[in-house]
Amino acid sequence: MSASSPDSRPPSIGRRTLLGAAAVVTPAVLGAATPAAAAPSSASAAAGPAAPSTRKKPRALPGGGDLGPNVIVFDPSTPGIQARLDEVFRQQESAQFGTGRYALLFKPGTYNGLNAQLGFYTSIAGLGLSPDDTTINGDVTVDAGWFNGNATQNFWRSAENLALVPVNGTNRWAVAQAAPFRRMHIRGGLNLSPTGYGWASGGYIADSRIDGQVGPYSQQQWYTRDSAIGSWLNGVWNMVFSGVEGAPAQSFPNPPYTTLGTTPISREKPFLYLQGNDYRVFLPEKRTNARGVTWGNGTPRGTSLPLSQFYVARPGVSAATLNQALAEGLHLLLTPGIYHLDRPVQVNRAGTVVLGLGYATLIPDGGVTAVRVADVDGVRLAGFLVDAGPVNSATLLEIGPRGASRDHSANPTTVQDVFVRIGGAGAGKATTSMVINSRHTIVDHTWVWRADHGEGVGWETNRADYGVVVNGDDVLATGLFVEHFNKYDVQWNGRRGRTIFFQNEKAYDAPNQAAIQNGSIKGYAAYKVGDGVTAHEGWGLGSYCYYNVNPSIVQHHGFAAPVRSGVRFHNLLVVSLGGQGQYECVINDTGSPTSGTSTVPSTVVSYP
Repeated sequence: MSASSPDSRPPSIGRRTLLGAAAVVTPAVLGAATPAAAAPSSASAAAGPAAPSTRKKPRALPGGGDLGPNVIVFDPSTPGIQARLDEVFRQQESAQFGTGRYALLFKPGTYNGLNAQLGFYTSIAGLGLSPDDTTINGDVTVDAGWFNGNATQNFWRSAENLALVPVNGTNRWAVAQAAPFRRMHIRGGLNLSPTGYGWASGGYIADSRIDGQVGPYSQQQWYTRDSAIGSWLNGVWNMVFSGVEGAPAQSFPNPPYTTLGTTPISREKPFLYLQGNDYRVFLPEKRTNARGVTWGNGTPRGTSLPLSQFYVARPGVSAATLNQALAEGLHLLLTPGIYHLDRPVQVNRAGTVVLGLGYATLIPDGGVTAVRVADVDGVRLAGFLVDAGPVNSATLLEIGPRGASRDHSANPTTVQDVFVRIGGAGAGKATTSMVINSRHTIVDHTWVWRADHGEGVGWETNRADYGVVVNGDDVLATGLFVEHFNKYDVQWNGRRGRTIFFQNEKAYDAPNQAAIQNGSIKGYAAYKVGDGVTAHEGWGLGSYCYYNVNPSIVQHHGFAAPVRSGVRFHNLLVVSLGGQGQYECVINDTGSPTSGTSTVPSTVVSYP
């Protein structure tokens, strides 16, 4: 397959300068407001009467309240919708490491002639119970004009719960990591490449229906879960489908399709919706052997909570206040903005929901952990970003304490669209980003990223040894993106773990071979299954190297696992991007080495 590249080289700020992708070029055409109050404003926390001990007891925190200035709510009669959308896009288009955060919410109804272009940290969503409740005759567009046609840095944006009728029949969604496309109905086609079919590196679709064709074109990899599509055009390196009606047949590595008929266990992300004039949060129910969308036949199955049961947090609120709200039995709704934490947000109550809007961002100060979850049933974490602080944190996100062992199979904890970043927006450090100790946890779409560009970036400057460490048994990952860690990107110690789709790049900035040496082994595997594990399974896993600081570095393998009949992998690949470093094997000592500058994957269809 021929390389696809933009007409001019992008700014040299790192990340994926080679693609080696199929450029299947066919015509694809892209196609004013005031903030609306969400509810009566909540009162701020204040001290109450003195307790008998003379210490003041905090007043109970209110539930519900206004969603704040960066949640912009439209209805079909709102004047100037397009102008307001354009205003937000101008601010966010190239603000890759900026502080702006926005959620654009559309009340049920029909909207005509809109093109909502989405920049960084911008989420767009409908407020109906079904995507078809909110129809835009127009487009929700992500393109890469800001980066000379290169879409590999179109991170941190999302679209949810809308029906689109694209102006020219096909909607453009040219994204990279951390850009989920959930509960969407496209009454036409979907083009996943930028204008000009330049480089692209994504992505994730779930619970969506695309009536026409999905064209990934130059996308290096993609995962689609529990959806329905008219057809799928092509594949570059790693296209994975589970529970997708209309998915192409299993054919890895040529074309590189990994297709599972169902998803073993899934539970869709919580979402905000309107019931009359009242906001509620819908909690979809768990499905087993899932296939197709959840919303196609009447009311989706699940439960809902009124906004009055949520503490509606605003940027600037303290971790102590967030913990007080949780201790009082409230859930958390994090409105868009930056939250500095001087202690962990501690989730102790079963069934707690922590839902972020507009890429609400948690920054742990002083080396603390951002979020800790107890070993309880049914916690739902969704829709926020954790950004490491300048003082090293031992961990950033912990699901369950060390040694957690309770059975949560009936009501697992879910971690969905929760993203982690170390560096890029400034110096940040964390020894381990995400630790999963609780059994049966579902990690459904995450991007855990040690930054390779931006501010505060360097082999020791944004040191982060481990990306995701799984100690709990029976954990399922659907859509696991983990990149650039100094040691293991994923270390999986729990029993009976499963991963459907994994995307990885090894750290670009290793200074020399010695810096990555792992005992007698050249380099740390991207995905390491613990030596004591007797059962594990993975489908559609890829690791890439781009050792641009020292292209002579050799990585022995992308994957490492004990050789046992219960530890099985399907459809693995490693890629050397333009010969900047090489792999000797794919998994353990199996698989052909990469060589030269051709950027051609080395694959293993089945292991052992």
